[in-house]
Amino acid sequence: MADPAEGPRTGTAARPRRATQRAARAAARARALQAPAGPSVAALITAHNQARRIAATVRAALAIPGVDLVLVVDDGSTDNTQDLARRAGAVVVRHSHVRGRTAAVETGASVIAMRDEPGRSPRGILFLDAGLGHYAIGAAPLVPAVLEGVCDLSIAMTEGAAPLKEVATHATRRAVERACGWQPRHPLGTIRCVSREALEASMPLARGAGLEAGMTLDIIHAGLTVTEIECEIRHKAAPARTPVAKANRYREVIAALATRRIKSAMSRRGDSGPPPEDEGASTERTDA
Repeated sequence: MADPAEGPRTGTAARPRRATQRAARAAARARALQAPAGPSVAALITAHNQARRIAATVRAALAIPGVDLVLVVDDGSTDNTQDLARRAGAVVVRHSHVRGRTAAVETGASVIAMRDEPGRSPRGILFLDAGLGHYAIGAAPLVPAVLEGVCDLSIAMTEGAAPLKEVATHATRRAVERACGWQPRHPLGTIRCVSREALEASMPLARGAGLEAGMTLDIIHAGLTVTEIECEIRHKAAPARTPVAKANRYREVIAALATRRIKSAMSRRGDSGPPPEDEGASTERTDA
């Protein structure tokens, strides 16, 4: 039985859909030809079994000013996520099996880099959650902050993000404060926009739930700027995590923080030589 989400595949009823798809592709090509040669960003969406919302998310991402490419990385979905994303106007690449969000982001970043055009600035990347649907348009304020050079990483402050008192959030907030003196409210926010320079500074990315914590600290340690911007984005209610899931999330975040702390200490030691023996043994960074 055909999937209702895909619509009719044969007969005269399918012709209007095909005509609409051709018109959408033609409009996308026209926008690309008319786009200025200035900087732009690509929206990167990692998805797994998001057939219900992926098309709306892609269309909303395409409507964000400054976005000239939407790339969906289908991480081993078993539904028709990739087909619906492609029909909505996205470029789609697919993992044959589930590899995880970090691997999907790395795949997407590589594909975006390959699609950069000669003579134009490398695209920044806007990270969007696949399940946002039409609420993804609320991420628009993140883009000009990066394109206009206000910051290298802009993080969305939204309703539905991780609780402010969550242990992993609190640990990341303290690590950022030690690194630069600034205390962010949502340091683990997944909806964010980065310049290409900032993204390269955060490679290789931390695994699992540590991705955002590692990225934020790597960018700060590289001497680049980070800010948070209020965005009107409504998240789906996150399912309650089991104690085991909470423990795994905390472990992955702490691993990312520890790795960045060691890298920062080694970098400072390489710049200034070994510390005198009478200096303290603390490796915490207290200035930007």
